[in-house]
Amino acid sequence: MFKKGNPYGTHRVIEPKGVLPQPALKVDNTMEIYDNEILINVQTLNVDSASFTQINDQAGGDVEKIKEIMKGIVAERGKHQNPVTGSGGMLIGTIEQIGPALEGKTDLKVGDKIATLVSLSLTPLVIEEILTVRKDIDQVDIKGKAILFESGIYAKLPSDIPENLALSVLDVAGAPAQTIKLVKEGDTVLVLGGGGKSGLLCLYEAKKKAGPTGKVICWAHREASLATVKELGLADVCIAGDATNAIEVYEKVMEATDGKLCDLVISCVSRPNCEMSAILATKDEGTVYFFSMATSFTKAALGAEGVGKDVNMIIGNGYTKGHADTSIQIMRESKELRDLYTRLYA
Repeated sequence: MFKKGNPYGTHRVIEPKGVLPQPALKVDNTMEIYDNEILINVQTLNVDSASFTQINDQAGGDVEKIKEIMKGIVAERGKHQNPVTGSGGMLIGTIEQIGPALEGKTDLKVGDKIATLVSLSLTPLVIEEILTVRKDIDQVDIKGKAILFESGIYAKLPSDIPENLALSVLDVAGAPAQTIKLVKEGDTVLVLGGGGKSGLLCLYEAKKKAGPTGKVICWAHREASLATVKELGLADVCIAGDATNAIEVYEKVMEATDGKLCDLVISCVSRPNCEMSAILATKDEGTVYFFSMATSFTKAALGAEGVGKDVNMIIGNGYTKGHADTSIQIMRESKELRDLYTRLYA
C-alpha cells in the first residue's frame, strides 16, 4: 500500500516543518516511494558550478575529500544542497518505479533515461558510492537513488546527443532560454563569465537576437576562453579581466560602448562578488539577469541602491517554458559549439 504524497514533496520535509523541500534543512531520503513519486536509479550528478567550485576549493582539489564532502552533505541533509552556496545541480538516471497516482499523468515508463530539471537542492538522494569525479566538468558518477516529485520537471535524454553532453547543456538550460526572452534587436548585451558553460550559450542566443544592429560583449577571466569566443564569432567585443572588480568592469564597458553602457547584462560567473560589476555596467532602466547561483541578492539590491542605479534585476530562474528544447537545439544548430562542448564538458 502506497502512502499519499503532496505534489510539491512537503511530505518529505523533516525540518523545519511547514516549508517546501528546497529551503528545508533536512528531507526524508528513504527510497520507498509515495503514491505520486518517481524512483530514479542515478547514474551521474551534474553539480551546480558555484557549488562544485566551493566544494573543490574546500577540498583543496583533493578528489577523495570532494567525495567525503559530497557524501557528508547528503548524509546530513538527505539531498545534495551545498550549505555554503545553497545550490545543488541536477542528475541523469533511469526510471526504476512510478507511483500509481501518476498513471495517465506522466509520459514516463520504467527504463526511460531522463535528466531531472529540478535542483538537487530539493531532490531526496542517496549516494551508495561515488565512482568517478570529473573535476573539469563538475560531474560525478555515482551508485545511488533519487526521488522525483509529482511537480518535478524532467527531460527524456535525446537519442542524437551523447548523455554527458546533454546533461552539461541541460544543467544551464535556463540561461539561453531566458536570454531569448530578454534580448531585443539592436540591444547592447554584456555576458560576464561569457567563456563558461552557461555564458557561451547566452552569447550564442544574444548574438542571434540582437542582430547586426546590436552589440554583444563577452567578459571572461582567461584569454584562452576569449580566443574560443572570437574563433566562433560569438561576440562583437571580447574583454579579459576580473569580474569581481566592479570599477575595472565599468571603465572597460564604458569604453566599449562609447559611454552608453548596456541594455542587458547577464552574469554567469560562478564565483561571488560580481553583483556590482553587473549593475555598474548596465544603463539606467536597463536589465541585469543574475543567472549565477553565487549571486548574493542582498548585495545586489543594496548595492544598486547605494550607487543610485535604477535597474531591473532578474533572479536566474533555472526554468522557463521550453528551456530544455532550446538548449538541445543549440547543439543541433551549431556544430562548432557542439564540438566545443563535447571537448570541454562531456
